[in-house]
Amino acid sequence: MQENRIEALQAMPIFGGIRKDILAFLLGDSEVLSLPEGDYFFHENDRAESLYVLESGEVAVLKLWNGRQNVLRNLHKGDCFGEMAIMDLFPRSASIRAVTPCAAIQLSTASFQKIYEMDLEQFAIIQMNIGREISRRLRVADEQLFRVRMGESDIDPATVFPST
Repeated sequence: MQENRIEALQAMPIFGGIRKDILAFLLGDSEVLSLPEGDYFFHENDRAESLYVLESGEVAVLKLWNGRQNVLRNLHKGDCFGEMAIMDLFPRSASIRAVTPCAAIQLSTASFQKIYEMDLEQFAIIQMNIGREISRRLRVADEQLFRVRMGESDIDPATVFPST
């Protein structure tokens, strides 16, 4: 099972170029969470201490506005969420709710700190990869904002923000 998880992580943009031994360490220091439909992995403004890799199911990324949860987009198997926690250590910027029953690998910021101490080069590659993923998502958000400002009120996020 761990070999399958290592291969799945290596196929993800944020773990591209990361050695198997480093990924094995991360997985050994991780937890797999299973959530039923409707439960939350975390809420907006919660303390951020980990990122998640979705192994199965679908989640909704939600942002609170005027007391109402609004869906920003949905994520599926192979997507990650909570990656900003590894970079900025600020509270969660959105909530993540299971749309279907889900399983996700939870990777803690403490584990990434251990990688920093073990292998600075591998840590730097992970940080660079996360930065690229965040940059990609920012480009998409900028495009969506631009389209709204230009009068396109019915934007399908899937056309501007395809699944990873």
